[in-house]
Amino acid sequence: MNIMTAVFDTLQYAKKLREAGFTEQQAEVQAEAMAELVDDKLATKRDMLELKLELKRDIEALRVELKRDMKDLEYRLTIKMGSFLIVGLTALVTLMKLFHL
Repeated sequence: MNIMTAVFDTLQYAKKLREAGFTEQQAEVQAEAMAELVDDKLATKRDMLELKLELKRDIEALRVELKRDMKDLEYRLTIKMGSFLIVGLTALVTLMKLFHL
């Protein structure tokens, strides 16, 4: 039984419906339907805490993945910058040799 079901008083709800003019059978069916709705559709405090923990785990996993991706990007950029520097220096030395500088 869900915690929310215990909070929803079907007998009290059915009594109010009968007082409003519903038949005994209508009041009981309506109370049962409302109890199912409350039980199936409303989140309990426990549901929210579980969701919070799940979200925290997901955020942490994303943080770790992002940190790893940033390190990989940093490494690739360092390699490219080094390659550009080597190509540039090689071109400069070649030009200096061509023009005897």
